[in-house]
Amino acid sequence: MILFLQLFYTFFKIGLFGFGGGYAMLSMIQGEVVTRYGWLTSSEFTDIIALSQMTPGPIGINSATYVGYTAIVNAGYSHAVGILGSAVATMSVVLPSFILMIVISRFFLKYQKHPAIEAVFRGLRPGVVGLLAAAALVLMNGENFGTDIRQAIISSVLFIGVFIASYRYKVNPILLIIICGILGYLLY
Repeated sequence: MILFLQLFYTFFKIGLFGFGGGYAMLSMIQGEVVTRYGWLTSSEFTDIIALSQMTPGPIGINSATYVGYTAIVNAGYSHAVGILGSAVATMSVVLPSFILMIVISRFFLKYQKHPAIEAVFRGLRPGVVGLLAAAALVLMNGENFGTDIRQAIISSVLFIGVFIASYRYKVNPILLIIICGILGYLLY
């Protein structure tokens, strides 16, 4: 029961303070579930990020779902109880946004052009950029780029190729995922 309460508290806090969307939440999620509580290993967390990116829906919510399940199963509970863990984590990461949107929506439309409100949003923008940069740094680890020099070079070339294809040529991300999966299978 304590693990479920910890999951609720952790993901409620992440949902409450995770400004900037799911990618900005990733460093917060890693700090809590890998570093603070040790519910997952760094490798498991990297796998969860990859799965969360490939499945439909927001990455922050998908990550919460997978982390909730994995944390419960890693603690020795059954897969059925793991499903309850994923539900607790998912609902608790969404709950703060749901509550805040109900409360804020009443006032935001009326005061959105107020100088104080505009100043708050100008102040939040650099913070969101910092959280996104932290999320990118979370993904630059041995699990993603390999542990030997050959793997690191292949991973770096794939990374640069995907970045250029996506940013410059606007190649469909699904196609890039498929191509990288095939190349990863063939090259590793």
